[in-house]
Amino acid sequence: MADPYATLGVARGATEADIKKAYRKLAKELHPDRNKDNKAASDRFSKVTQAYDLLTDKDKRARFDRGEIDGDGNPASPFGFGTGGGGGGGFRPGPGGRGGFDMGAEGQGGDFSDIFEGLFGGRGAPGGGGGFASGFGRRAQPKGGNVAYRLKVPFEDAATLSPQRITLADGKTIDLKLPAGVDTGTQMRLSGKGDPGPGGAGDAIVTVEVQLHRFYTRDGDDVRVDLPINLAEAVLGAKVRVPTVEGAVMLSVPKGASSGKTLRLKGRGFHRKDGTRGDQLVTLMIDIPADDAALAGFVEAWDGRDTDPRARLGV
Repeated sequence: MADPYATLGVARGATEADIKKAYRKLAKELHPDRNKDNKAASDRFSKVTQAYDLLTDKDKRARFDRGEIDGDGNPASPFGFGTGGGGGGGFRPGPGGRGGFDMGAEGQGGDFSDIFEGLFGGRGAPGGGGGFASGFGRRAQPKGGNVAYRLKVPFEDAATLSPQRITLADGKTIDLKLPAGVDTGTQMRLSGKGDPGPGGAGDAIVTVEVQLHRFYTRDGDDVRVDLPINLAEAVLGAKVRVPTVEGAVMLSVPKGASSGKTLRLKGRGFHRKDGTRGDQLVTLMIDIPADDAALAGFVEAWDGRDTDPRARLGV
């Protein structure tokens, strides 16, 4: 029964961003792909994921903070005492053999009827009607265990929120709708898709891993790409095709463009949770041919060859 705050190494008042940041750091360190044959790391990865799942669920986090559930998400003991007979607080017979609280002595059992009659309006003694024995004391049947899955999502699919197909442990396949704001470490819960149990099936917890791309990179919610252009396109300007996560589009290169100039394609990035979308940032890279005699001859005769574009740098 671990404290999820302690498991993630955050304070109880941590923000959702703090919790997400701590989880990403630990998940990266403990990920099974980086710790093959390391059972301790694998077990801790599961605990970290479980703690993150609880603390990012606003209802469960509030219930844990109130002491209603434990770190595993199970209902806490109603009066804060366990089943053992150790030296903590508990019950023992009061005067005349009637039950009473003893908040420090060893518990020896006793008649609980007065206590539960006052609390629940019914007799709590064995065989009595209503009260503790007839409902409160019944424990819910445990659900089956949760099952963790790792879903590798192509870069373009993550940016466009394309549905992903996943095969569950029982062999069934389902199509998942990716949430806005998806990133590596994002988790999705599939209710009732875990292991079976007497109280119903557990859940499937799907952790997303957005794959790297051969020429796109992610910058927050924006997508960056370096675009090669030739010298004529840079000097004279041109309309060129540029790839985006949703297919190629035409881009206007202005006259006299230099390498490193960045152009913006609005709304071609990742989807945000607020319904807006990032952009694609296109950085122009002038491609100069290595062995072009005509170009070399032109530059040798060019009047501007002696200009110094580095003068403003003081070198």
